[in-house]
Amino acid sequence: MKIGMVGIGLMGHGIATNLQKHGHSLGLFEHPGNQPLDALLAGGAKTYSTLPALAANSDLIITVLTGSPQVEAVVAGPGGLLEGIKPGTIFIDCSTALPESTKKVSQKVVAAKGRWLDAPMTRTPKEAAEGRLNLLVGGDTALLEEVLPVLKCFAENILHAGGVSAGHSMKLLHNYVSMGMVSLLAEAAACSARSGVSPEVFVDVLAKGGGGGIALERIKPFLLAGDVSGLRFSIANARKDLGYYGEMATQAHAAHALADAVTATLEFGLKAKPDGLMPELAALLAK
Repeated sequence: MKIGMVGIGLMGHGIATNLQKHGHSLGLFEHPGNQPLDALLAGGAKTYSTLPALAANSDLIITVLTGSPQVEAVVAGPGGLLEGIKPGTIFIDCSTALPESTKKVSQKVVAAKGRWLDAPMTRTPKEAAEGRLNLLVGGDTALLEEVLPVLKCFAENILHAGGVSAGHSMKLLHNYVSMGMVSLLAEAAACSARSGVSPEVFVDVLAKGGGGGIALERIKPFLLAGDVSGLRFSIANARKDLGYYGEMATQAHAAHALADAVTATLEFGLKAKPDGLMPELAALLAK
């Protein structure tokens, strides 16, 4: 299958690498935000300087973008992918996006005789490189079955969350809980440091009690050794995702007081260190 990709960042590069390992022909959109493409080009990938040209040479297009404004512009904006697609082209959006925006973009894709799935990811660039991502898929069941062989090239667990936009809804729920837990632990770790409790004791007690779990394991290397490699997720992206969650919860008339508090904490961290990573939030809060 001829697969086009837009967004060869930390996650997209791992996806592209694993698609290539499984024999798929890759087309890549040239963009300054891409990770180095040398290995992919050596493996036979082609690059395209315009989105319509990429679309015209693809049977399936995967987007891995920052958020809804980027997805809207790349797919349906002037000079976007829809200007070059063939009837039946499949779109798989692995970005983190607003569900309402996803519905609108998918309708434009269908109107242009394309087909749509939203399939945002969980896990990290490490699992992306290993082909072990989790995918939360929204869209038609039959289409999901059709593209499963492609998705299994880079994903270990694939969950059908429901209709179009359900994947993006579930991703926002996941990121709220995940980033909320990391923010809570960062704030507690900052208080621990100011209260004379050693990081080793703090981590050990939580791990053996009610604070144990994936969030603690991801932030633990930073708390004990200043190592941020366990969670290379930026405060800026976390703030963006929490903002999306707050908008989704408001539209659903759902409670979001705790989400608002997490958002405020992330805004503080973002102002203090705009390029900071989530584990560093603990140090920022301790100052």
